Amino acid sequence: MPDTIILIPARLASTRLPGKPLADLNGAPMIVHVLRRAESAKIGEVVVATDSEAVAAAVEKARGRAILTRGDHVSGSDRIYEALQAIDPEQRIAIIVNVQGDLPTIDPADIRASLKPLNDPQVDIVTLAAVITDPAERTNPNVVKISGQQIGPARIQAKNFTRKDATGPGPHYHHIGLYAYRRAALEHFVKLPPSANEQREKLEQLRALDAGMRIDAMIVQSVPLGVDTPEDLEKARRLLGG
Repeated sequence: MPDTIILIPARLASTRLPGKPLADLNGAPMIVHVLRRAESAKIGEVVVATDSEAVAAAVEKARGRAILTRGDHVSGSDRIYEALQAIDPEQRIAIIVNVQGDLPTIDPADIRASLKPLNDPQVDIVTLAAVITDPAERTNPNVVKISGQQIGPARIQAKNFTRKDATGPGPHYHHIGLYAYRRAALEHFVKLPPSANEQREKLEQLRALDAGMRIDAMIVQSVPLGVDTPEDLEKARRLLGG
């Protein structure tokens, strides 16, 4: 898809897991595992946007493409927007998929699924969600919950994202932090000031909802492991067979 690109933001600094993108996962840096998953989705070119020459070198050694960005970006969305402007000043790319650089087990089919709702011209941004099956996740503030209106067998229009407890009969949904943007939506989003809800919940997607942007979510079957701690890293090594 020549008008689609996957951008993977990768920041070297991490409070809980320093050097996270370069953490070894069974013989390869974590960022390379994410790169391979994104390439396997086969929806467009894959580029890692990073503030680190070491991360860029690791990607290029794996025959991937990396672009260096500023080190002062507050969010991954800001980082991928800088990368997009550098990669495509002619504005030929229409759809940008932001795959977080700490999701080494993400299913390529789920990356592809994020494009489907963009066939609807009313949708600005698409993300992913999965039904919460572990009751402990309902009260875990580290699990972001998404709620909204069901508009298809595997799709909802998002109305809220929260870290608060999930209550009521459900189903309750675990938000997965992948985003597919229309180019105009990404440009609009990064120029918006943080909203009060975003600052309270520490969830930047609330900025888009508060600004009246439409976010739809595809319901997928699995939640990829987000690697944030040494314990997560060990779990990822087990999941990936090492």
